[in-house]
Amino acid sequence: MRPAIPPPRPAFPATTAAPWLAKLFGSRSAQSGGVVRRSTAWVEREVGRAAFVAEVRRRGFHLLETGGQFVVICHRGSLRVVC
Repeated sequence: MRPAIPPPRPAFPATTAAPWLAKLFGSRSAQSGGVVRRSTAWVEREVGRAAFVAEVRRRGFHLLETGGQFVVICHRGSLRVVC
């Protein structure tokens, strides 16, 4: 018998998500316009996908999802995928 799939977690209140997001975007890499990478499962567990995407949008950064990872390019400049 397969284990039951747990129901999705409710949306996280901003007060819960804020410290985690502040730490991530306060990192040296993010502050210098670099790249930060986090597991999609970890993001969903810690703050929820919607809160994460909303924060990336609010900052004007770029977000990629690939191979179970979120990759955030922490600058507002243009982005071109080469290949």
